[in-house]
Amino acid sequence: MNPKNCFIIARKELRSLSSEKTIILAIVLQLFIAMFSSFLLVGLASMYNPDSLSQYSNIRYPVGYAGESSDFAGYLKESRDFVVYDMDLSTAVAALKERKLSAVIWASDIAPDSYYPVKITLYTIQNDIQASIVGVKLKAIMLEYEDKLREIRGERLTQTPVDIIIPPTNPSSDFYEFVYGLLIPLLVFMPAIISGALIIDLITEEYQQNTLETLMSTPVSFADMIWGKIAACFILVPLQAAGWLILLMVNGIAISGSIPIILHVSAASLALILIGALCALKYRERTNAQFIFSAAVVVVILVFLAFPMNTANIIVKLSIDSAGPENWMILLFMISAAALLSYFVTYYAKRVEQKFV
Repeated sequence: MNPKNCFIIARKELRSLSSEKTIILAIVLQLFIAMFSSFLLVGLASMYNPDSLSQYSNIRYPVGYAGESSDFAGYLKESRDFVVYDMDLSTAVAALKERKLSAVIWASDIAPDSYYPVKITLYTIQNDIQASIVGVKLKAIMLEYEDKLREIRGERLTQTPVDIIIPPTNPSSDFYEFVYGLLIPLLVFMPAIISGALIIDLITEEYQQNTLETLMSTPVSFADMIWGKIAACFILVPLQAAGWLILLMVNGIAISGSIPIILHVSAASLALILIGALCALKYRERTNAQFIFSAAVVVVILVFLAFPMNTANIIVKLSIDSAGPENWMILLFMISAAALLSYFVTYYAKRVEQKFV
């Protein structure tokens, strides 16, 4: 294998990638997420845990109250989060549809000490972010009212209940888990997956465009061509991963162990790229190779996630500066796996080349 020829092929492929709209769009999307991560964090975390939105809202929401006067109505009117309007149900629902109200609450006339359960119906706007915030705030009031009902009806208990002491939660933990458990691994691994799929396109196009015979007539060997394409795909990964980490830190997200993270991602990405290259060399047709590669990646990821000390967990621990020396063992294992795959790629490329000689 000639390194100079590999460099020429890699440089050519990198230049041609600028015209690949799909790849550019994927990179721009990741760039957008990394640049505006602090802004997107609120919206993305709301899907991860809708309760986290309530801490950002200091608005008093207008709600309509229908039904009989009760202690729940008193709790609702004492809340600093709502402005309560006593209305009949039909008028309140009509105002809710026109978005003049944030929610409508109907309460039954069941007394607190009655044998029958107290029924409270909540009407909100479907698929609305504000409705999620209002629902979280109303949930707190309903739980408070539920505790009072339990006290009033406690005499009916025939057995002593077991007290469960639940420690208080910290709202910031939701963002901590989301950022370090999902956002950072997702951003740094996306370039690896994209490059793994990209190498299939770069190799299969040689078969589909019938350029292999022309290539074999030049000093560039088939193995040189394959490794040049692999190098072009591989070099994008550490550059993108480093860029995403820098942009996350600019957004105020503290990340430790940036260099080890890049090393782990680079080793894992090289293994994925080599798996993609093997699929392309074997099937030679883009659709079949991409399907086999996708299935293989899913299997590999599931197998790795079955072990506690996998690359994703190591990256999370490195980002919060809690990884031990075992992370270097995992890195050595990934490098060994990449070296083994490199041997198979080179061997298979030489076999393919012999068919054209």
